[in-house]
Amino acid sequence: MSILHVSSASGEHRLVASDGQSVRDLLDTTALRVRAACGGSGTCGACIVRFISGEVSPPTVAEYLKLTPEERAAGQRLACQLRIRGDVHIELEHPAPPSEWKSIVPENLAEITASRPELSAHRYGLAVDLGTTHIRLALWDRRAGKRIATRRGANPQGSFGADVLNRLEAARAHPEHAAELAASAREAIMHAVRDILARDIGEVTPMLAEIGEVLIVGNTAMLALLTGQGGEALLDPAYWQKKVEFQPVDRSAWQQPWHLPNARIVLPGPVAGFVGSDLVADLLATGLTDGPPGSLLLDVGTNTEIALWDGACLHVTSVPGGPAFEGVGIRHGMPAEPGAIYRVSRSSGGYACATIAGETARGFCGSGLTDAIAVLLADGCLKSSGRFAVSPGPEGYALDPANPATAITGIDVDAFQRAKAAIAAAMEVLLRQAGMGWGELRRLCICGAFGHTLDVGRAQSLGLLPPIDAQGVELHADASLAGGERALLSPDGAQRFAALTDTIKAINLSLIADYDEAYINHLRLRPIAGAPSP
Repeated sequence: MSILHVSSASGEHRLVASDGQSVRDLLDTTALRVRAACGGSGTCGACIVRFISGEVSPPTVAEYLKLTPEERAAGQRLACQLRIRGDVHIELEHPAPPSEWKSIVPENLAEITASRPELSAHRYGLAVDLGTTHIRLALWDRRAGKRIATRRGANPQGSFGADVLNRLEAARAHPEHAAELAASAREAIMHAVRDILARDIGEVTPMLAEIGEVLIVGNTAMLALLTGQGGEALLDPAYWQKKVEFQPVDRSAWQQPWHLPNARIVLPGPVAGFVGSDLVADLLATGLTDGPPGSLLLDVGTNTEIALWDGACLHVTSVPGGPAFEGVGIRHGMPAEPGAIYRVSRSSGGYACATIAGETARGFCGSGLTDAIAVLLADGCLKSSGRFAVSPGPEGYALDPANPATAITGIDVDAFQRAKAAIAAAMEVLLRQAGMGWGELRRLCICGAFGHTLDVGRAQSLGLLPPIDAQGVELHADASLAGGERALLSPDGAQRFAALTDTIKAINLSLIADYDEAYINHLRLRPIAGAPSP
């Protein structure tokens, strides 16, 4: 790994880079995007930066064609052609206009080798993961089996509240809010698509007509709000174990404002209640049912979905894990973005906080909050009850006294405890429903951005995860998107979703008599009782 130092009008920035990564690809995962219109081929010549020092690739043919000898002598390079081979310092004088859309970091993307060579027209396809907090999508050349570009950005529905029930209630109580919620999500998806086409292809309107399929997965609440269907049923517990339809009333009404005249809009059906098609996409991405009995999957987020494969049946449920794992509702919480603390370790005289992209700490993402609580517990600063051994005061316990954004409060710890207790109790219920015990777990798939940066051992020490052997733990970032991509590149993608759904037994935790007792038993910060040590 190398460090890219970027000087710009917004200040000095320090980004962690992979060796051989282009400067453009790295900057596109941040707010420091360069101007671009050719997808990184160097033909537009718009992504100019000034190279100051470091180990980089030599100028390419594209740079000799687009830059004059005087410009090259002054250090100007094309960011898409400039590849990092060590620590590098550049100056970004003319960044692209600010955008809420960023590229997904390459290491979070699944490697998918599939294609649709039979396609003769409308060869492009779009996979969308509509999450409570974020929207992620990928544009593919399906015929060639090539991922053209990806984007991630905030779900604008968050203005109606971080909790899905708040959004559903707003939609139920006010029809105008329901229309606004649906429109905001649809418009966000199209803004992201247009951003890809403008920057990564160089054409917008002609390419929209070449998109032949849009496949959208999401949790049930997001699908209900997107389509304007089934929201009231979700507020009725009687439907939490039943299938609810979430399909557009008129798909052409989507195609027209999206300017996608040839796109087939596909919304695979959710399982039931609050178990959505995003969980089925996780199952496709991880191949959970191809594993041994005792394979467990967690998609941790605002709405946490859990699946247990017993060799014959998939037992699934969901819990309102709370927004703590998304960095919401925490004093200094934030999404897993540059500046988010994702790892905490002891250092001489205190603690060291590792941040995404190596930037100055601005707060905690979910994995960073987990890490911080585990370290404070191990050092005796926190008790297993979740209380501080010595009250840190209303501002909380600052891991770095010089940076208030590194502070953890008692309310933060309480939010974490409630979320992790709900998840642990739900896992216990699924095991009982399958006639299994903790010791029979053989495989654990943790999905989502939260799991990708998680220290599994520390999560186990708090009772968030069962202490199975480390060799049986897999971290799958953006698994829901990956499952959607796999379906997009399959001639029978929708059928693959349906086939998995038929093997699922959905469990409504509100109908489980001793779930509340299990929840209380898992509130303390300690490893899961009764589970063998890894």
